[in-house]
Amino acid sequence: MPARATAKKAAPAKKNGFQTPALPKGKPESVGLSSSRLKALSNVIAREVDKGTLPGAVVMVGRKGKVAYLDTIGRQGPASDAKMRPDSVFRIFSMTKPIVSVAIMQLVEDGKLLINEPLSKYIPSFANSQVGEVRDGKIHLVPMKREITIQDLLSHTSGISYEITGPGPIQTLYSEAKIYRRSMDNAEHAEVIAKLPLICQPGAEWNYSRSTDILGRVVEVVSGKTLGNYLTDHILAPLKMMDSGFHIEEARAHDRLAEPFAADPWTGNKVVYFSMTQKPVSESGGGGMMSTAPDYARFAQMLANGGTLDGQRIIGRKTLELMTSNHLGPNVKLDTPQIPPGHGFGLGFAVRLQPGMAPYPGSVGQFYWGGAAGTQFWVDPKEDLWALLMVQAPGQREYLRMIFRNLVYATVEA
Repeated sequence: MPARATAKKAAPAKKNGFQTPALPKGKPESVGLSSSRLKALSNVIAREVDKGTLPGAVVMVGRKGKVAYLDTIGRQGPASDAKMRPDSVFRIFSMTKPIVSVAIMQLVEDGKLLINEPLSKYIPSFANSQVGEVRDGKIHLVPMKREITIQDLLSHTSGISYEITGPGPIQTLYSEAKIYRRSMDNAEHAEVIAKLPLICQPGAEWNYSRSTDILGRVVEVVSGKTLGNYLTDHILAPLKMMDSGFHIEEARAHDRLAEPFAADPWTGNKVVYFSMTQKPVSESGGGGMMSTAPDYARFAQMLANGGTLDGQRIIGRKTLELMTSNHLGPNVKLDTPQIPPGHGFGLGFAVRLQPGMAPYPGSVGQFYWGGAAGTQFWVDPKEDLWALLMVQAPGQREYLRMIFRNLVYATVEA
């Protein structure tokens, strides 16, 4: 078994260079995929570009350790004449979460924390958190029945919430606290969250949340490094993900930034995103990173390989099995469109539990996640298959993800 990857100094980037090493390539038919169906996939995405659904996209499909398909479609942005390119840079938002979840489990493998430990061991203010029970539109604070654990954070059962998940009174408190500011460091962010009421008792419900942002702070406390430095040293540099991080330098970004429409093409709502070249104070473990298709493909291939890539062990095989198993017990309330029928949730990934029920094909054991701007990846261990969709189309993300899954699985022939 390869030893755990250790920090290595990355090679300096060339000004406009595409430095991320390419994964091995293979013709579609050599790995059991249909070339004609893959072309059909591109044609469908191109149709959506022509309709004005999105400016452009990068799609990648890998099977049996090889990249079987890579295509660039449309433009990098609505105000740009630049064609989409393989190394275009995208805001991946919540596709940051699986990377940070792997970082936490690396620390578990190093014996530096346990996932059933209370969060307050690392951030003491969470020992005083209270649950906000909403009755008659008002919040009534009650004590926690038990403390939040690291495992609760990984599985989004902590009771922590998001300002974006609904119009409820607790989400309103999150919005009023302005915790989305990129000028707030992870320590301050965690202290603000600790003072806000939990939306439910820890362990009682699955609620999409800022839990992974709090995990990012735990990484900092345990490792003694900033989150960005830890991820670079232990995941990004060992995987040679050269264009991934919490910002990208202007010199590297030149002519490569993918942008959304200024107004949603379906609703007309304004779309305002952070600058990818501005270095933030906040290194959001829940949604602050940017990446490219070739970069994130290396992360996906590492997961498909059981935790290794190019001889670098990033996470242990059995640890990854634990992460991609369902962690929602029978008494955990799961009522959200973010987790479709036939699925559960592991430690940082949604996990398919049944071959049926879901509205699209897949295999039991498939795991995945996506980002608010429409990016998505998934790994299907049974088929030895992974796929990656890179777009900046927030209002169209569920529509595009559904189409993408259907079309990728239609390519599987053997």
